[in-house]
Amino acid sequence: MKNTSEVTIDLMDKADLPQILAIERQSFPSPWTAGMFTRELESSHSVCLTARINIKGKSVIGAYIIFWLVADEAHLHNLAVKKEFRRQGLAFGLMEVMKEIAGKNAITAQTLEVRESNLEAIKLYQKCGFVVEGIRPLYYAETHEDALIMWADVKK
Repeated sequence: MKNTSEVTIDLMDKADLPQILAIERQSFPSPWTAGMFTRELESSHSVCLTARINIKGKSVIGAYIIFWLVADEAHLHNLAVKKEFRRQGLAFGLMEVMKEIAGKNAITAQTLEVRESNLEAIKLYQKCGFVVEGIRPLYYAETHEDALIMWADVKK
């Protein structure tokens, strides 16, 4: 949201899954299942965060991010924004938090895969300092799409 005082970023928990799954289903052709999110919540190397928006005293999840901290890399696994909150800076804010957490954990690089057709996401990632370093052919089985492999330094 443009007014950041309305947004808080905190840890995701199982009680958030109904809202998370609704956002997931509206965002991806092959959405993650509740079990996949539960495994991430239980994994020691996974960081699962939500961006909560306070609307008239009620907290609503507007976006979420899941990334792994492994060796010297932060690897983005999932990022989505609820339709009515898109293009308001939530995804950028969550990417900045990922970079900040990575830096505090002596991580030097960030990486992700993105559908080559997902131009909005690619623009976001480029704004966050990511560059395309490779391609994973047919990475997305359900659409037979290639994935672009993008990398960014944490210190930039």
